[in-house]
Amino acid sequence: MKYIVMLGDGMADEPIDELEGKTPIAVAKTPHIDTLSRVSEIGMVHTIPKGMKPGSDTANLSVLGYDPKIYYSGRSPLEALSIGVDMEDTDVAIRCNVVTISEEDVPFEQQTIIDHSASEISTEDAAILLDAVKAELENEIYKFYVGTSYRHCLIWKEGKVVELTPPHDVLGRVVGEYLPEDAMLRKMMEVSYGILKDHPINKARKEAGLNPANCCWFWGAGTKPILDDFYTKTGKTGAMISAVDLLKGIAIGAKMNVIEVEGANGGLNTNYTGKKDAAVKALLEDENDFVYIHVEAPDEMGHQGSYERKIKAIENIDSYIVGPLVEELQGRDVDFRLLVLPDHPTPVRLRTHTSDAVPYMLYDSTMEVEGGVNYCEKNAKETENYFDEGYLLMNHFLEIDK
Repeated sequence: MKYIVMLGDGMADEPIDELEGKTPIAVAKTPHIDTLSRVSEIGMVHTIPKGMKPGSDTANLSVLGYDPKIYYSGRSPLEALSIGVDMEDTDVAIRCNVVTISEEDVPFEQQTIIDHSASEISTEDAAILLDAVKAELENEIYKFYVGTSYRHCLIWKEGKVVELTPPHDVLGRVVGEYLPEDAMLRKMMEVSYGILKDHPINKARKEAGLNPANCCWFWGAGTKPILDDFYTKTGKTGAMISAVDLLKGIAIGAKMNVIEVEGANGGLNTNYTGKKDAAVKALLEDENDFVYIHVEAPDEMGHQGSYERKIKAIENIDSYIVGPLVEELQGRDVDFRLLVLPDHPTPVRLRTHTSDAVPYMLYDSTMEVEGGVNYCEKNAKETENYFDEGYLLMNHFLEIDK
């Protein structure tokens, strides 16, 4: 038996008036997922533990079977693992987004945050901008590391875990209220704006109609993570396919195989087919028992507030990953179980994450479940299948609890 998780980041949503009270999942044309859903188990799972902030860090730990209340030590440390940062026990890792804030003729704290991803800036452009920041701000205490696209890392030697606000939570708001209380972190953010605002890369981006990456924004602080080995925990050899450093970091911490896919960028135009091909190879040639396919695009479109593009991301997952993957496995007579779900909702109305439960679909090629309904939030809620502790779903999926 092979096991595949198809994780559409932020795919769940709330009913949208412009969609006649339906959600993007319900409206999206997903013939392959719908065909499977009619003979699958569907239900709801609550991936964010009560009292914890909704994010892809806690949610994906849950989906992978790790109780965030036990294993979560912060978001950025997981990303630091992915980009090869060798953290000391006393280090604090902090996510460093390169974001877009308004360039009004007002003090820094009165600017408005416009875009948490600076038009999904390329890693190449972001690396040049981060080099400019490093030249002026880096020292023995604060070290910057390049990640992917807008997502980068600051390591604070002998640091402390401080409360910091994710930029995607405060889009369209004046930044002053959400700046760090720590004086040095706050100062570095302000100085980064002065460094980046008139940088040639950003001048060129504005001329091209793109948002400038004109400020570093710190959030997601945490200490060195310790995760149990996935194989020891589940008895399954596992592989991770994702463009996002967070997911790669979780996989590295869990001693799973991390598979890089050329052209996978975390955006709407990511290499969906490449991810499908990598999953087939991981399962059938490299003899992994389990593969986790993570697609960031629905979440990014939710943050952008675009239900049209979110629907397109969901349709792409169905057309270019789920359909061809299932066809290939069936064509080779491979028994498999497929779990399709989001990690958390990212409602386009709010443009940020929520803690609501999300719908899951569990298909088993060796059996058919009586259901007859399409996969969406409404239909999943109407079943009696519900996991209040999200991390328990993985054991159910892997049949460990039999």
